Amino acid sequence: MPRRARIAVPGIPWHIIQRGNNRSACFYTDGDRRCYLGVLREQAEKHGCAIYAYVLMTNHVHLLLTPAWEDSAGLLMKHLGQRYVQYVNRTYHRSGTLWEGRFRSCLARDPKYVLGCYRYIELNPVRASLVGRPEEYRWSSYRANAEGERDHVVTPHQDYLRLGDSDEGRREHYRDLFRARLDPEVVAHIRRATNGNYVLGPEGFQEEIGRMLRRRVIPGKSGRPVKAGG
Repeated sequence: MPRRARIAVPGIPWHIIQRGNNRSACFYTDGDRRCYLGVLREQAEKHGCAIYAYVLMTNHVHLLLTPAWEDSAGLLMKHLGQRYVQYVNRTYHRSGTLWEGRFRSCLARDPKYVLGCYRYIELNPVRASLVGRPEEYRWSSYRANAEGERDHVVTPHQDYLRLGDSDEGRREHYRDLFRARLDPEVVAHIRRATNGNYVLGPEGFQEEIGRMLRRRVIPGKSGRPVKAGG
């Protein structure tokens, strides 16, 4: 069965996940993670991607970003993946693939879902029981977004900037978001949209993207054809 064409729309946030091949490890040491973040920053600048949130887990990566051009995200992930695999193969005297094929992605524009993706990403280590609180995990953007820790990878999204009138006000409001449990329905929507390469958000946004691309951008109902955008 041919692969579904990726929904590639510039100027709209994407949630991206890339997993290790067969869910095996892609990071072994802190040095590996520092290398990955360095290449991520370099390639994001080169290909016009603004990175808002990230987390580096042992066997997968989450990113929230906005591409400036239609091919920005694809080029970022291609060159980031290649450069990092070269580093791993050279460092650990190995060969072959590291990643599980194509990265998975979804589009999100509504603030509920953009900020939901921030939280979904930065709470990943908590859900995995690696830490009790997101600030305890070193390899995510949480401490930059919530505490103002310097991070050369992260750029604030406009929905983040609207959280307050000052840097500290925004950080305080952002920390408040993490005191409440992330709605399980939002979590389910994020996972389904990302794994399926669909549009995440309210019906009006989904219909808008469907009309723009002239294709289906949400999961179809079993046994019934679904018109683009609906």
